[in-house]
Amino acid sequence: MTLHGPTPAFHAGSDGTDAALASRAQGGSLRDRITLYYTLTKPGVLYGNVLTAAAGFLLAARGQVDLWLFAALIIGTTLVIASACVLNNVLDRDIDTKMERTRKRATVSGGVGVRNAVIFTIALFVVGNAMLIAWTNWLVVAVGLAGFVVYVVFYGMLSKRLSIHGTLVGSVSGAAPILAGYVGVTGSIDASAILVFAMLFFWQMPEFYSIAVYRRDEYAEAGIPVISVVNGIKNTKTQIFWYTLAFVVSTLLLPVFGHVGIIYTVVMGALGLYWLWIGFLGFRATDDDAWAHRMFRFSLIMILALCLMLSIGPIIP
Repeated sequence: MTLHGPTPAFHAGSDGTDAALASRAQGGSLRDRITLYYTLTKPGVLYGNVLTAAAGFLLAARGQVDLWLFAALIIGTTLVIASACVLNNVLDRDIDTKMERTRKRATVSGGVGVRNAVIFTIALFVVGNAMLIAWTNWLVVAVGLAGFVVYVVFYGMLSKRLSIHGTLVGSVSGAAPILAGYVGVTGSIDASAILVFAMLFFWQMPEFYSIAVYRRDEYAEAGIPVISVVNGIKNTKTQIFWYTLAFVVSTLLLPVFGHVGIIYTVVMGALGLYWLWIGFLGFRATDDDAWAHRMFRFSLIMILALCLMLSIGPIIP
């Protein structure tokens, strides 16, 4: 249950902030040891995913929040996502050694041994799922397990390394947390659940493809077949535009189901059209890297705005 790897994203993994934090924790103190294990959870990725789970929950709750259920779902989900991120760090050691921004990660530098990292993964996974099993519902657990398997196996071990479609696969797992949050309240998958899942799926595509533009040389050097390396920048820009359009349309379909009102529609409509305009400017851009950075930075504004509006949309006009 996690936003996909080179990711998405909030993707701290995309910016190497977890590696930077690990590089500053090279002493032998207890605090440094805790920091090293903490960095294995990819905090930026972790918190971004948990934020979407909370947004899905609050959207479905419509102002009637069961605080105990909310706490259990958020804590349990956090631990399951963290376990997937730690295991991904273990499995990606060969790739991380080739990339400047990731070669200081604790599993690469030796700050945390593979055996201890795997034990940490298992502990997080068991405790997280125990909480979800005990206090949420079977559908939350199923979504979490599916997201975990897709992220670790189908994305991390297979498609990211072998196929240009790795981002598509990773975006499925990246959309799992918001779905888990939603079904944590409803106990079933309805049209709105599918729609919020689609929103997160579509958001991740232009977000990561933008990263793939300005980090294309790094991915090429590491042998990762991202779209910008395989199909070129022009094709990537086209994909970014159409996925951005799909995201904007999906966000504006939510009012049809009666969950949100005019304020949500105006805010998401205005921000969505501006992001789409930035995407269109890519076709005219002379500095692809600068444009891609701009596209990426606004993607973070979009997801934060979306999570906020999904959370408060049901209780405002």
